[in-house]
Amino acid sequence: MEDPSNPENGPKIEPETPGNNGAEKPRRRKRYFFLRLDSWIDSTLWNAGFGLAEAWEEITIFFRRFRVRGWKRIFFELLGEGLTLGTAGSVVMLMLAMPAFEATQGDWRNRGNFAVTFLDRYGNVIGHRGIIHENSVPVDQLPDYFIKAVLATEDRRFFDHFGIDVIGLFRAVTVNAQAGGVVQGGSTLTQQLAKNVFLSNERSIERKVKEAFLAIWLEANLSKKEILSLYLDRTYMGGGTFGAAAAAQFYFGKSIADVNLAEAAMLAGLFKAPAKYAPHVNLPAARARANDVLSNLVQSGLMTEGQVVAARRNPASVVDRAQIESPDYFLDWAFDEVQRLATRFPERSLIVRTTIDMGLQKAAEDSVQSSLMEFGERYRAKQGASVVIENGGAVRAMVGGSDYGESQFNRATKALRQPGSSFKVYTYSVAMENGMTPTSTIVDAPISWGNWSPHNYENRYEGKVTLTQALTQSINTIPVRLAKEKFGIQPIRNMAKAMGVETPIRNDKTIPIGTSEVTVLDQATAYAVFPANGMQSRRHGIEQITGYDGKVLYDFSRDEAPAKRVLSEKATSYMNQMLTQVPVIGTGRKAALDNGIVVGGKTGTTQAYRDAWFIGFTGNYTCAVWFGNDDYTSTNNMTGGTLPAMTFKKIMDYANQGIVLKPIPGIPNPFPVQKPQTVAAKKPPDPAGGGLPPLVRPRSLSVDSTNILRDIGERLKAATPLGAQKVAAAEPRNVTAPE
Repeated sequence: MEDPSNPENGPKIEPETPGNNGAEKPRRRKRYFFLRLDSWIDSTLWNAGFGLAEAWEEITIFFRRFRVRGWKRIFFELLGEGLTLGTAGSVVMLMLAMPAFEATQGDWRNRGNFAVTFLDRYGNVIGHRGIIHENSVPVDQLPDYFIKAVLATEDRRFFDHFGIDVIGLFRAVTVNAQAGGVVQGGSTLTQQLAKNVFLSNERSIERKVKEAFLAIWLEANLSKKEILSLYLDRTYMGGGTFGAAAAAQFYFGKSIADVNLAEAAMLAGLFKAPAKYAPHVNLPAARARANDVLSNLVQSGLMTEGQVVAARRNPASVVDRAQIESPDYFLDWAFDEVQRLATRFPERSLIVRTTIDMGLQKAAEDSVQSSLMEFGERYRAKQGASVVIENGGAVRAMVGGSDYGESQFNRATKALRQPGSSFKVYTYSVAMENGMTPTSTIVDAPISWGNWSPHNYENRYEGKVTLTQALTQSINTIPVRLAKEKFGIQPIRNMAKAMGVETPIRNDKTIPIGTSEVTVLDQATAYAVFPANGMQSRRHGIEQITGYDGKVLYDFSRDEAPAKRVLSEKATSYMNQMLTQVPVIGTGRKAALDNGIVVGGKTGTTQAYRDAWFIGFTGNYTCAVWFGNDDYTSTNNMTGGTLPAMTFKKIMDYANQGIVLKPIPGIPNPFPVQKPQTVAAKKPPDPAGGGLPPLVRPRSLSVDSTNILRDIGERLKAATPLGAQKVAAAEPRNVTAPE
């Protein structure tokens, strides 16, 4: 046991040194500071926790006074949950609607304030777009019964709701549930205006959310009179007309202010289904619809039966017109292009010469529609789209859907769909640019990239294959292996952009097999690089814009930059050699053209058969074809080598008749082998075969005659004006006398 009295057992005191005491004091102060800080944090946290517990207890005791027991508790619990979910849902919906409000920025009312007359490539009038062209009539000058007919049919509570008619929506849901289908619509007139002005006709939940918020925005910023006026001016009314004023002139040959009750009822019946009830197409259906509108007037209390009986007995008659074929999907796209280009000059009344070939346009429309009529039910496909581009970039035909009257949503320019294997051409183009050739070999075997393991169709693997075999047989693992082991994802994205894909491309390892969405116009633009020998295709729909005074405001050949090279000649040649084998030994055999015309292209089929593509080209034209469904439901095993390839053949067989065939660059034997002509009687199409007769181009000038006329035209342009010749002849000559 230690003795405390022993000096050796006591505390040891170090001798003081000159620097020791001065260094110890700051360390003690620092140690005491941290001890005090730790003590303060502990006490503060404890007191805060204790205070919060007491406060929570007081709050709990206070709210116990409002506790509901028994059956009432169920009601209030549901109400509370509903408020919580409603608040969360409102926040989510607002987040979804924020992009829509960007469309309201700027002078949105006058964005379409143009009067545009469109001409085809040959100078024939094919349609109009714009509001001021038709001299729309103010609401105050419209017949009272026309306004009543529109409101009775489209939105009876227009002056009572705030943009969304909750009562009307509930009524429509109830009626539709009882009928087991869509019988009534719940959209208000304001919602329809929001869709027409700011949005598209695409059927999606996101679009409906945006539509609802924009309807509320319109109600907050415009009067009911302004909303009604815009609605009557900007709604499609059939026959290529927009707005009630244009429709009255087209159908009845008179001003909207002069229509009678029967004519007003017929016009009011067009707003929801212009294709179905257009009187120049189906007059009996239009009259039946007008009779329903008259009944709506009576049922809504806006008019009596006695006031409408004369209109029932004397239904409206329309101007006798041949059914006018208007390329409306193309005109909508061209109108957007005009508005983009027209920002550089002040004129608003314009004449626009477009690139469209109405013969080829009609052939493309008939091909898509006939394919859907013949095979749509079998493949469970309801929509299709196509774009035809001539070598040089001119868009010659555009089909944006099965029926413009039923849906004005342009699936050729606005629908984003996965391209499937048709996207692989960008991967193979990068491979060709990196020194590979069509005969280069690569192993087709299972592959994994991280946690992703792509598979081939039917899980078949071929072992060592050439790139030509891989492309023609649409093997999935090869482009993935090329991207993973050779050059990565970014060069593929860059190649697609350079070739003309304007849609944003995802930076994802799955894009080599076509998971990044594109448009039909994108694919047609990019594939047109191959027959252009690797140069930009420079797709365009506007050749020239002039004012009504004849002044040329825009000319494509004058104002646009020349095409740039995006693919080397060697890479283009290699790609063409591979792509021209797809219709011969590959997945696109049904796309092979008649008369041995050489064609190159690629099929595309997406997961669960939601999309089917064929994009192909000759030396003269490039054509992209897509089939699928708007709601992204699966088709019945439809692949790109079936309906799209067959439709491509219909269009291109027509397009390549009676023209000078151009060679596809870089391939051997680019022209068809001439077979000896034999005279034989033409056999009518076999009805049992289910096929339609092939489309035949109408007779036109021969190639030689066309070249002669073009030469005469060029000589006339270069010739000295007649007036200048007369002036030159009248001038005195200086005669020098001989020496």
